[in-house]
Order: sequence, then C-alpha cells, then structure tokens
Amino acid sequence: MTVYIFEFIGTALLLLLGNGIVANIVLKGTKGSDAGWTGIALAWGIAVFVGVFVSADVSGSHLNPAVTLGLATAGKFPWELVPGYMLAQVMGGMMGNLLVWLTYKKQYEATEQDPEAMLVTFSTVPAIRSPFWNLVTETIGTFVLVFGVFYIAGGTISDEPIKLGALDALPVALLVMGIGFGLGGPTGYAINPARDLGPRIMHAILPLKGKGSSDWNYAWVPIVGPLIGGALAAWVYLWIGI
Repeated sequence: MTVYIFEFIGTALLLLLGNGIVANIVLKGTKGSDAGWTGIALAWGIAVFVGVFVSADVSGSHLNPAVTLGLATAGKFPWELVPGYMLAQVMGGMMGNLLVWLTYKKQYEATEQDPEAMLVTFSTVPAIRSPFWNLVTETIGTFVLVFGVFYIAGGTISDEPIKLGALDALPVALLVMGIGFGLGGPTGYAINPARDLGPRIMHAILPLKGKGSSDWNYAWVPIVGPLIGGALAAWVYLWIGI
C-alpha cells in the first residue's frame, strides 16, 4: 500500500507544479503571464524533479503509466503491481489539478469567458488538431522519455529490477525539459496518460463557470500515444541488449 501512496503523492506534486505554471501563464489576473514556453518547459522539469525526489526511495517514482508499462514490458517491474500503480497515478493527477484549481480559484473566475484557456490548465490541447500526427508526436516524445529512463535508472540489461532513486531526479528532470523544448510544441507533450486523464476528469467534474467542453474526443491521443511509446522503448531496450 505504501508504494501506491507515494506514487499518488509524487504524481500529485508533478501536476500541482506542472499545471500550476500553465495556470500562472494563461489565466487572467496572475503575475506570471510573461513566462511563456520557456517557463512551461522549465517548470515541468522542476515538477518532475520534485515528484521523483519525494517518491523515489519508496515507489521508484514512475509517476506515469507509460513508464510503468515500459518497465513491466522489459521485465523490470512486476505485472501484478501495474494496475495499482496506474490507478494511483491517475488519482494523483486528479489531486494535483484540484490543488491548482484551489490555488487559482479567483483567476479561474476571471477567465470564465475563455474556456480553452481554462482547459489547457488541466489537459493538453494540440496546436494543430490532427489525431494521427498528434498520436505520432506523443509516441515519439514518450519513447524518448522511457528509453532515457531505462539508462538513467538501470544502465545495462540484467535481471535486476529498475527503479528511479533520488539521485536520478535531476537527470530525469533534464530529460523532460529537453522533451518540452524539442518535442513539446505540437501537442503540449503529455507524454504521460495520468498527466492528461486525471486532470481532464477534474475539469469535467469541477464547478468551473464557463469551462466549456472537456474535449473527450481528443482524450484518447495522450493516453494511447504514451502507452505505445513506453512499450516501444522497452522493446528497443531489449533488442539492443546491452
């Protein structure tokens, strides 16, 4: 049970700080509207650092169903723990965005005439909507993330399980920053089903005046793309066999 609790806590911190910067930039009445994409990429890296550092020594800091799936596919994580980890991650994403909403409650009220601005503080929205190519983008970005995690946390292939430790927090954070700067523009780089699904559920159920649609027609892309990317990363890691 403890490992699930720390996956929940780590993912909640990830979303609180990550989507907190998005809210600070796009909502009306904040002091951070000039931070721009650089601020978003840096803040998401810091969010990953905090989430990983806090939960690393207990749960291994997956914080992402795509990472959990990739590790299990490579034989580095027990399949019986996968459903509990994924549930904890989605619930952590919900809690993180609940805290974002509470933090920016008055700013959400001031932004009630801009439903898309409110939505992007919860879930990803593509810059150009093209589901197939959005799926490709999410798959590539997540492949880079999970493939990098294998070598940051595990190094060479062996029978030993892989888990992120506290000392891995900084390199994983830098990896996520690099993905944000290099690959994040087309879709907003979910690269994590829990990062998108949990907050999207909260957008649907929270009493946000004028929030508009939660865009469930697009929601499958940031779920399926990252899961494909995580599995592909595991297969390539095993195929290389180093």
